[in-house]
Amino acid sequence: MTRIRIALSQINPTVGDLDGNAELILGRTRQAAGRGASLVAFPEMALTGYPVEDLALRSSFVQASRLALEALAARLAAEGLGEVAVVVGHLDRCGVSTPRLGRPAGAPQNAVAVLHGGRIVARSAKHHLPNYGVFDEYRYFVPGDRLLVVRVGGVDIAIAVCEDLWQEGGPVAAARAARVGLLLSINASPYEVSKDDSRLELVRRRAREAECALAYVNAFGGQDELVFDGDSLIVDAEGRVLSRAAQFREELLIADLDLPERTVDDSVYSAGDVVADGLTIQQVIVTEHAAPVPAPAVEPSIAPALSDDAEIYGALVLGLRDYVAKNGFQSVLLGLSGGIDSALVAAIAADAVGGANVYGVSMPSSYSSEHSKDDAADTAERIGLDYRQVPIAPMVDAYLGALGLTGLAEENLQARVRGTTLMGLSNQEGHLVLATGNKSELACGYSTLYGDAVGGFAPIKDVPKTVVWRLSRWRNAEAERRGEVAPIPVNSITKPPSAELRPGQVDSDSLPPYELLDDILDDYVERDIGRDAIVAAGFEPAMVDRILKLVDTAEYKRRQYPPGTKISLKAFGRDRRLPITNRWREGG
Repeated sequence: MTRIRIALSQINPTVGDLDGNAELILGRTRQAAGRGASLVAFPEMALTGYPVEDLALRSSFVQASRLALEALAARLAAEGLGEVAVVVGHLDRCGVSTPRLGRPAGAPQNAVAVLHGGRIVARSAKHHLPNYGVFDEYRYFVPGDRLLVVRVGGVDIAIAVCEDLWQEGGPVAAARAARVGLLLSINASPYEVSKDDSRLELVRRRAREAECALAYVNAFGGQDELVFDGDSLIVDAEGRVLSRAAQFREELLIADLDLPERTVDDSVYSAGDVVADGLTIQQVIVTEHAAPVPAPAVEPSIAPALSDDAEIYGALVLGLRDYVAKNGFQSVLLGLSGGIDSALVAAIAADAVGGANVYGVSMPSSYSSEHSKDDAADTAERIGLDYRQVPIAPMVDAYLGALGLTGLAEENLQARVRGTTLMGLSNQEGHLVLATGNKSELACGYSTLYGDAVGGFAPIKDVPKTVVWRLSRWRNAEAERRGEVAPIPVNSITKPPSAELRPGQVDSDSLPPYELLDDILDDYVERDIGRDAIVAAGFEPAMVDRILKLVDTAEYKRRQYPPGTKISLKAFGRDRRLPITNRWREGG
């Protein structure tokens, strides 16, 4: 056995920011070297950010990624870091791919490189390309056909990329056939509820299958709808956790590992002519002998697990924070109705960008209750945000006088005047407008286009109404635990929800009770269960028919809704793609 010190660098890259991402990699490599690491690994496509989507099809961007990788290797050596083996995910192209119909133009690849001594000493590409959920990698990439095995400090290390671990066979089976000492997986694995549990079980299982220790490094940060939660970890060959990083924050996870030495037969694999489970195994010698591991030994570090509510809330805060920062905004603006949705969004926003950078606007109409006005003002005071009141009755009256609208058109007009008010203030003052709708309302079309649906980002778009209440209670309890003021008024949590667009209106006038609604939506939206099976589970047929019709006919609204952080198994948008023009209805 030989001891090697490795570092897993859980960083937050930005898509397209090649220079900024290179600086992150350089800085974290410097930190890892300063702590005696022989190898530092970065996440999948760390140099370009992930997902790059159709940028992968631009030959200019692919070439820029390749040049940035070469420049990074040279700069690492120039700054005295050339003796550290640096594993970096990046965008590359396949040099031997033949152009053909159905293959991405330019044969781009989701690639990994090993940098050492000022050079790119090894390259490989992701073998298993995911094409489900939020992933479209068959559209963008050509699969790799090799398992790269690098010898660092005398230890043979197989390198896989994200989905290579999630799928059976392929790189994991090849790593076992090669008898490597460590399987290193670089990842950009998006968050969803309980993903940390399934990830841990997967890593444990793959380590046992590969019969070696496994190191898993994941990205963290927000990219449009996606949030990467970090949670990098290392397990031994039996699947026991040795070290584990925290979720939703940057971390450099350092570990001392005692691993078998020179387990791969150089004479067999160095030529790259042996195939295991459909992959060629190619070995590259980086360093034959282990450098002395400096004292003292690194103590194992295992971050405490978060509750589901803490995870979800952390994802929502990180998703909003990075969307604001990475798109060049300094502040956010939202309508404060006094209800639970806007109060929770305000709390998330304050935690993401600071209360002083959150601007709340109360826009009472002639139907707004006094308690709603009071609750909106109370929310603002608790959070410490910039607050103003803009009565909309004069603007609504002007429209009504000109157009003579009544009934539903009059109700929706109030929402649209509010939307226009928010967008006007956004244009004037430069804030990012936040839409405050939740997943239950979005599913049923309980929103007004160009009204409460306006905005540049929708933080709770993927959060069901019942979870909105749960998160609000959790956030208040956290504040009390810390000795802080609870950000959300109790009255906003306990009162019946209402859009207040007509006298005495409550949500239950138009929607079933949210506990029942969310149960049915979970079956229909999240799990794609059909109408008859939902009824067979014990739900009243007329209620099921009503809810499914609301969902099916609201697709056009969802297509026009702002992006928002994904936290569920199936979010509207990337995950769930249905035609707008569609006459199919469950149950005939």
